[in-house]
Amino acid sequence: MAPQRFHEQFDQIQRSMPDTPLAMGPDDSAEFFYEKGVVLARDGEEARLVEDTVRTHFTETAGLTADSVRRAGPETNRSGITRIQVGDPGQGDRRGDHAVANALRSLREPEGRAGRRLVSRNHVVSIAVNACPGDEPVPVPLTEGANPAPEEAGYDADTAVGVLVIDTGLMHDYQSYPLLAHVQGDPQISETDSAGVLQQYVGHGTFIAGLVAAVSPNTEVTVRNTLNDAGAILESEFGEALFAAVDQNGWPDVISLSAGTSNGRTDGLLGIEGFMRELRGQRTLLVAAAGNNASATPFWPAAYADLPDYEDVVLSVGALRSDGEFGACFSNHGAWVKAYAPGERLVGPLTGFVAPTPYTYQHTTYDACRFGFTYACTCQSPRHAGVLSQAGETEPGTPDQVSFAGLAQWSGTSFATPVAVGMVAAFMTANKETDARAARRQLLTANTEYAEVRGAHVPALRPSTWRPVPVAPLTPPA
Repeated sequence: MAPQRFHEQFDQIQRSMPDTPLAMGPDDSAEFFYEKGVVLARDGEEARLVEDTVRTHFTETAGLTADSVRRAGPETNRSGITRIQVGDPGQGDRRGDHAVANALRSLREPEGRAGRRLVSRNHVVSIAVNACPGDEPVPVPLTEGANPAPEEAGYDADTAVGVLVIDTGLMHDYQSYPLLAHVQGDPQISETDSAGVLQQYVGHGTFIAGLVAAVSPNTEVTVRNTLNDAGAILESEFGEALFAAVDQNGWPDVISLSAGTSNGRTDGLLGIEGFMRELRGQRTLLVAAAGNNASATPFWPAAYADLPDYEDVVLSVGALRSDGEFGACFSNHGAWVKAYAPGERLVGPLTGFVAPTPYTYQHTTYDACRFGFTYACTCQSPRHAGVLSQAGETEPGTPDQVSFAGLAQWSGTSFATPVAVGMVAAFMTANKETDARAARRQLLTANTEYAEVRGAHVPALRPSTWRPVPVAPLTPPA
């Protein structure tokens, strides 16, 4: 993990949630973010048990008053989750929250409930995927074209596969890109700052929609702007947001989700338990990003793909590097990642089709791969100076600014995910398969393409129109 980048992302997400004090976890480590002073429990009897147990524990061991532990807001009926205040969110700092840690310890395997988790931190779910993005977008001339290039197959409204993208919204000029003519959904909120400069992560959802449509033009893509504030949302709100996204148009064939968090556990996120249970009863396939932390730690909701009840319901997707032969340096990995797709230096639509739009880089590239890889990865190429990554320099330089005029090059498991979505949808169209979960099984069973990730041979989903880019060796900066 790169602590500098993690802290930079923490600051940005905290600014997007000014009324929600956040901490890093677990216990002074940089694995995830969570809300200070609050834990989650299931509504009803379990919430009361958690509240009573924590109150007793705290008054006996910490000398707190009984009213220090209380409900922190209304119960949410559909997600079935209650927020419980267990401490003063103003106490401590970003390195951790001892009140939350003590509350979790007090509920470890209470009598008669061994093995069933009753309480959880309120994690931050983010498209920054564990607060460490693959890279920032780079302008690409329209003459270079998209990669993957659009398939020749056309669009048929009667047979189009329904794809719901839960992400940031659509850019104002997205329909100027012909491939997105059939895409619909919510607009991106606050595209630029007061100076007219693009904000970080803006265009993320538009880029994803373009990748889906390129790999499978016969799709009915709807984009919801569920994750607009720095691409981040609290776990306690995420389940409700997922329900709201599917309620607007009904359950689609496929959900493309490039967001998540680790939580130090192997049994999922308490805050979306209700949504995942309802998803299991539908025919919808959830395709989720494995995360960009170069870690084998389960990342949720992608890691549901490794749980017996969800192995046909969820497809978790890691990223291949630009040559398609090996895993990208940033990609999470492990047995819970069920397939890999190209996710480094993909090219698709962003913004600026009508008028060029400036962007100022936020992060400075590294002199070498922050994960220890020895090829010219996205950590250090192409090089640029950013606003946030010059701490410690006596005379910080001027951050680099570029101008987008349509297409962008971007990397991350965020973008390997819609490539895999497109592969599933294209398989459905080609084989007249109407069940996305059946298509997932058949596609992976028929797949003969593999790549190497951390010494393991893994299924590789490479679209026929994707152009591999040769990998250059790592070279020291000039």
